[in-house]
Amino acid sequence: MMDIVRVRLKQGYRYFFVNLLMTLGVNKIQILKMTFPIFLRPKSSDLLVFHQIFTFKEYDMNLGFSPKFIIDAGANIGLAAVFFSNKFPEAKIMAIEPEKSNFEMLQKNTKEYKNVSLKKMALSNQFNFSFNVVDKGFGNWGFITEIQDSKRKINVIDTVKTITIDEIMIEYNLEYLDLLKIDIEGGEKQLFESNYENWLPKTKCIIIELHDGITNGSSKSFFKAISNYDFSYFNRGENLMFINNRI
Repeated sequence: MMDIVRVRLKQGYRYFFVNLLMTLGVNKIQILKMTFPIFLRPKSSDLLVFHQIFTFKEYDMNLGFSPKFIIDAGANIGLAAVFFSNKFPEAKIMAIEPEKSNFEMLQKNTKEYKNVSLKKMALSNQFNFSFNVVDKGFGNWGFITEIQDSKRKINVIDTVKTITIDEIMIEYNLEYLDLLKIDIEGGEKQLFESNYENWLPKTKCIIIELHDGITNGSSKSFFKAISNYDFSYFNRGENLMFINNRI
């Protein structure tokens, strides 16, 4: 197996070249402007996540400010955290990922970034709940979390505790939350159903991917909550970006 290849190609060439590298067994890639190499797993959704973030640059948005604190909810293998860490090197980043194999890759990809801290938990609107991590066959980027149910046994691969945004803001003594990235495979439905009144109006920017195909009502829950506040809306790929006009 080849160890590391440095990639300095433009978007179109990068897509095909990195795909080729993965078929040849390369598991570590160094990208121009990224401080440290990136680790990917063969025959997984890691390659698709890589292209979303580094080839098609779906998180490369003009925020209008430099965030000092970022929550990466649904951090997967850490590629968004790596991107944000390189773009905003002064920012502290809290990366949250509930699934064990993804979390191990998250640790591997962020271990050299001293501004990134990790939590193997599930982001929720409820404090100290137990959530099941469920594999519904969507691949490594599609594990979902559900409130623990003693009757459900099928496809449950792990159990994790929940953490709320209010808890994180208290832990880090934050008056405002600069950037909240959410990609939690339908968990956004519950997150925005209640208990957002303290942190949502204090959030400067939200980048979110909605998953009605996984959890019906995810979009409805999110838009109902955010419509109570003065946010501007932008679109980039599968992600929606909302900027708080009051902060």
